Amino acid sequence: MQPHSLVAIVTLLSLILYFSMGLGVARARQKCGIQAPTMTGDPVLERCIRVQANTLEWLPIFLVSMWLFALYWNDLVAAGVGLVWIVGRVLYGRGYVADPAKRETGFVIQALACAVLLFGALGRVVYVLAVAGA
Repeated sequence: MQPHSLVAIVTLLSLILYFSMGLGVARARQKCGIQAPTMTGDPVLERCIRVQANTLEWLPIFLVSMWLFALYWNDLVAAGVGLVWIVGRVLYGRGYVADPAKRETGFVIQALACAVLLFGALGRVVYVLAVAGA
């Protein structure tokens, strides 16, 4: 297996997840009869749009952090934490669409996974710079 292949797979899975959320918006539009560019008018449509938009807001933080973690620490661990992030996003999305009060568990899971990747990568980069400068 090529270096970082696991993180590459998780990256592609996260993009498939995002794509599926876009399809969820399209299904909600079709079901409620609200066509683009209208963004309001049906609570389920509005929640589907918010789930997709919130995932897009998190993707840059997640992807950059996961790749830097893989480069500076470990590909397998980065991919594993990345899968946890995906599970958190799925739980968040399903919970939010069903009832916004049910989004918290998924949000916490994905936020913690992202924090591990972000601060793990940052800590390792700082350490490498400190050692190289010594």
